[in-house]
Amino acid sequence: EEFRIIKRQLLLAAKGSTKYPPLPNGERILICSAHPNEGKTFCALNLALSIAAEKDNEVLLVDADFAKPSVLSSLGLEGHKGFMDALANPEVAVEDCIIHTDIPGFTVLPAGDQTNNDTEYLASARTEQVLNQLTQNNPTRIVIFDSPPALSASPAYVLASHVGQVLMVVQADETTETALRDALSLMAACEHIQLLLNGTKFSPTGRSFGSYYGYGE
Repeated sequence: EEFRIIKRQLLLAAKGSTKYPPLPNGERILICSAHPNEGKTFCALNLALSIAAEKDNEVLLVDADFAKPSVLSSLGLEGHKGFMDALANPEVAVEDCIIHTDIPGFTVLPAGDQTNNDTEYLASARTEQVLNQLTQNNPTRIVIFDSPPALSASPAYVLASHVGQVLMVVQADETTETALRDALSLMAACEHIQLLLNGTKFSPTGRSFGSYYGYGE
């Protein structure tokens, strides 16, 4: 239920409404955190699965954590050519790297083979060409990027310049204010940044979906 609330706001920004125009590149959503082990991959996976349940959208989950990719292993999928391969080699078609899952509307783009120049490849003009191939001809596709932690790897801030929305995962009782501020400053290339508080043990509003439906019993 929590991810349903989160995705609704992100989809509204991506698609727009009668009152608000869509954000530029709003269909590209970067999930990031300040440090490792703060729940960014967990949130990226669950958000992607929640969006896949939409009738009018499909979702592509991109593993952009090139140094420590974990999306494929989390989903039990085999290794495959991926995002970095398409960036490094113009002869590799990015659509050919996409893995179709048994969940309708849910596809995955692996990280691909790591190079010593991941950040430089991301900063090249080729990146925008590849991303346009993923979105321009498919208006129903939402692209979720599982990014490296902002304070651990430089590709994160380069990716921020290619997306319309950033969702910064903040681990309750773990992420410090200083780390969060530093991470947000690195994401400044994207004008639309929202925070997601992960791992809370209480709700300030008292909201508890599970108990209402009897799941908490």
